[in-house]
Amino acid sequence: MEREELRGYISHIIYRNSENGYMVFEFANGPDEVVCVGNLSDVDEGETLRLEGTYVTHPVYGEQFKVDFHEPAVPDDELSVMRYLGSGMVKGVGPALAKRIVEKFKGDTLRIIEEEPERLSEIKGISDKKAREIAERLMEKKELRKAVLFLQDFGISNNLAMKIHEKYGTGLYAMMRENPYRLIEDIDGIGFKKADEIAIKIGIRVDSDYRIRSGIIYTMNQAVIDGNLYIPREEVIDRSSAILDIPKDVVETHMMNLCMDKKLVMKVQDGLTAVYRPVYYNMELKCAKLLHDLDVILKKDGEQVEKRISVIEKELSIDLEDIQREAVKKAVMNGITIITGGPGTGKTTIINAIIRYYQDEGMDILLAAPTGRAAKRMSEATGYEASTIQRMLHLRPGSTDTGADDRSFYYEKNEDDPLSADVVIIDEMSMVDISLFTALLKSLVPGTRLIMVGDTDQLPSVGPGTVLKDLIDSGVFECVRLRKIFRQSEQSDIVVNAHRINNGEKIALDNKSSDFFFMERNDVNLILKNIILLIRDKLPKFVGAAPYELQVLTPMRKGILGVESLNPILQKYLNPPDASKKEKEYGDTIFREGDKVMQIKNDYQLVWEIRSGYGILVDKGEGIFNGDTGVIVSINDLSETVTVEYDGSRRVDYTYGQLNEIELAYAVTIHKSQGSQYPAVIIPVLNGPRLLFNRNLLYTGVTRAEKCVTLIGNRDQIYSMIENTDDNRRYTGMTNRIKEVYGV
Repeated sequence: MEREELRGYISHIIYRNSENGYMVFEFANGPDEVVCVGNLSDVDEGETLRLEGTYVTHPVYGEQFKVDFHEPAVPDDELSVMRYLGSGMVKGVGPALAKRIVEKFKGDTLRIIEEEPERLSEIKGISDKKAREIAERLMEKKELRKAVLFLQDFGISNNLAMKIHEKYGTGLYAMMRENPYRLIEDIDGIGFKKADEIAIKIGIRVDSDYRIRSGIIYTMNQAVIDGNLYIPREEVIDRSSAILDIPKDVVETHMMNLCMDKKLVMKVQDGLTAVYRPVYYNMELKCAKLLHDLDVILKKDGEQVEKRISVIEKELSIDLEDIQREAVKKAVMNGITIITGGPGTGKTTIINAIIRYYQDEGMDILLAAPTGRAAKRMSEATGYEASTIQRMLHLRPGSTDTGADDRSFYYEKNEDDPLSADVVIIDEMSMVDISLFTALLKSLVPGTRLIMVGDTDQLPSVGPGTVLKDLIDSGVFECVRLRKIFRQSEQSDIVVNAHRINNGEKIALDNKSSDFFFMERNDVNLILKNIILLIRDKLPKFVGAAPYELQVLTPMRKGILGVESLNPILQKYLNPPDASKKEKEYGDTIFREGDKVMQIKNDYQLVWEIRSGYGILVDKGEGIFNGDTGVIVSINDLSETVTVEYDGSRRVDYTYGQLNEIELAYAVTIHKSQGSQYPAVIIPVLNGPRLLFNRNLLYTGVTRAEKCVTLIGNRDQIYSMIENTDDNRRYTGMTNRIKEVYGV
């Protein structure tokens, strides 16, 4: 096909994909109107362009001009200039005002706007401010187009190019020439490999200081993504050397220079040299100091406390076991108390007794958990209002000086404006990472009781650190370990088998249980068929819940039984296409009204609302977090938004450009299910990597179920998981920091 050139202006935009810049538009090429398609960045109706491309024939829409290259062209006549200015690209400038501007300045209009914008105020209806706005908007568009075209040569998409331009403005050219590795830290979506490709094209040497330092920092950042707070010195050198393909001694030299520049911290601990990013070392140290300030023994008469607990037992009609009484007593007599145990060990009963004790004392109590689902369960179990930790700390979008990876939020509650509470009880502590824990401790003043409840045998937090485990391992805080399963829970094979798994014991897979089942299936197609049958037809009636309330939990993202493969299959059968349901295609995913979706990154600026049945605003807030699950209630092509409802009440509008933040959630990884409970779970277990298919993972998956667990797959693989205690050990040093502060 012969390559051709068109010159003219965009007369009408038929379709625009806001996330990737793909457009279908009518282009006035002299007297002809040509339908064009292609990826164009930030162009508007009325703009004059030069296009290069080829004519193609679409099977439905006929002949179109496929644009391979485009660039702005200076409007070469007064009519084109008038059309360009009146296209609506500048707020408040319509066709009528554009006509008056061109009538005044004729063919000199664009030069006047660029070089003497103050003269626009000579026209009636244009103030000095409006004149500046018109000039600034034209220059912004000109600069943006120039930047996008420049960055396209380095394989950078339009979407990323606009982010880069927004961040650096006209300074992006100097940045790209000198140190494109800055993109790794500053632009979400650009990693070391991409920055390295750009640097090679620019001609930056392999042994450049920028490159080596950025490679080491990239290695450290990847370690944090994997959940670590530090990496042993030798591992940093080995990993960085492999990534950069340079000798280890060169890496070591630059690593020491980074330490001298305070970009890294080295600390000898546990018989090795740990390398930290400063922000995470400082978080560990800050937590240790704040914990020490909170950890006080309260002056209480032990006998009087015992008597009061006995009264509470009568008031609540409960009979506490000795270990439960001990937990309540410790929570009353100490500034910091940890209560840990698996399902059915009486944690909720203890929390209720503690709440009643402090209520009777007239104290202010706050209850919180890391996720909305966990907070909701806490409220239902206690009858006392609970919130997410983030909401309790009044999370707000905006800048923060913490130095952590995500700098787009801050907490209003901190050392300067602490929480007004005498007692703070946190549930699901195993899910709390180092950043959230630091924020929590900053909001507490000495004298506040901190009670932390959780299960250390579950998978660790999605974010970095193993906070609950580290606190317990330090041995300095009052800690009650609950191991006994109470009578009412002994009737549940979910609870019994969870403890057997955790203890490394074989579980019965004979289907004699009323709530724990196993389906031997070794063929992937049969597994898929039975998952659909269970979740659509069998389990909803069995557990008294809607299909979307049930959950498929899988160990993996990849593979035929991973999240990425299961979700489109499950969507096809659980929420099939329907003329009454609107859809939005985004990348490889089709989002449909009625789809179950999950937020896959923390977004501290997303606004949610709760409205009454009459549309009256009841509550409003910011922040939707990694792992939150909801349902698409509407898709609006006019406003280009997808509305998702979380927790049955909180509604969030996602623009089409924000759809990379959610994914289908008919199947989710066991890791992402933490803190959630479902009426029934289905866990496919066939085969997978040993490091992933371990006891910890199976235990966490099974404990997500309230009424029914169904394992489906290979019997031997399930027993192998129970025997496998290998897991991804995280490098954390908070236990060391605590011991240092306490002098033990």
